[in-house]
Amino acid sequence: MNQELHRGCGFDQYRKDLLSIDGERFKANVRKVEQDWLEYASTLSRVSIEQPVVTIPVVVHIVYNNETQNLSDSRIYSQIEILNNDFRRKNADKDKVPAVWKDIAVDARIEFMLARRDPEGKPTDAITRTQTDIEQFVYGTDQVGRRYPQKIKSTDQGGKDPWDTTRYLNLWVCNIREERDGVSRGQLLGYAQFPGLRPETDGIVIYYDVLGKNENQSEFGLGRTTTHEVGHYLGLYHIWGDNSDFDENNLCSTGGDNIQDTPNQSTANREKPTFPSRDKSCPDTGSNGTMFMNYMDYTDDDSMYMFTLGQAARMRSVLSNSRSTLLQPNVLRCPKEESHLENIRKLPPKLYNGIDSDVGIENLL
Repeated sequence: MNQELHRGCGFDQYRKDLLSIDGERFKANVRKVEQDWLEYASTLSRVSIEQPVVTIPVVVHIVYNNETQNLSDSRIYSQIEILNNDFRRKNADKDKVPAVWKDIAVDARIEFMLARRDPEGKPTDAITRTQTDIEQFVYGTDQVGRRYPQKIKSTDQGGKDPWDTTRYLNLWVCNIREERDGVSRGQLLGYAQFPGLRPETDGIVIYYDVLGKNENQSEFGLGRTTTHEVGHYLGLYHIWGDNSDFDENNLCSTGGDNIQDTPNQSTANREKPTFPSRDKSCPDTGSNGTMFMNYMDYTDDDSMYMFTLGQAARMRSVLSNSRSTLLQPNVLRCPKEESHLENIRKLPPKLYNGIDSDVGIENLL
């Protein structure tokens, strides 16, 4: 039976929670991300847009209370494929981008792969499975405003400890709902941690029913919740800017998402808008309306299908700075492969092909 869901992301509230915990440390880390972005953006006119493709190693932690929540390997593989299609602009629906924005809908040149080595260097499929007595993990605050612990990220509390968060993108998959001041706000689709913050909680949490391709989910069955949350993990705000001064009564003039090529908007679009959509427009949005098809909005999965050039550049900035330690190819190869590559490296640069000429060793791989 298809449970009724509404697009919701805990990212903004999570940032508020970390601000209340870490105070000046939180603010300093966010300022660092923004300063790195300003410096990186200043070089864009002098460097090629065609950056090398980078690959982020992923570990998926399935934490389940019953077998319905214990997702198959194929669902996990489908999510990795969706991430690669969305971030490389190979998604089947990319041609739905309106003509006015086709020139800035780009391939971010970021890929994802389940790790081949665990933190101890042993071969792995990078899928952990943990059965738990917890029927539903609760994110948020209790009746007196105290934050619930993130039990999903702790083995001792019924969840699963992360792998080294400086080397792997940790993706927890579980049954999760949100409470604010002890009042349930329903199913939470996911939330992510911004770069440069607490390493012990770093990563992404996703509601199990929206991971990967799920034909039983009509609104959120295409895996775009994870695409959205990975965007946050790589430094993107919601496209309306999250009201970054936390003043929710000042919707059009606060903060923005710090990216020039995303039109300003007052708050989230939902469901399936049609172009041009002006429901959430601001005075400076422009005649084309809001970019509701952006992965960082709140529309249904089949209504979001693009990142912009500016968003891609900002994610590359994060991968050049606060998340640069993720780009370690050794965890993407198993020990046997690494041994094989060491033998290949001992070969001369060219070999006789057995017929009439030499061939470069790289062309044999």
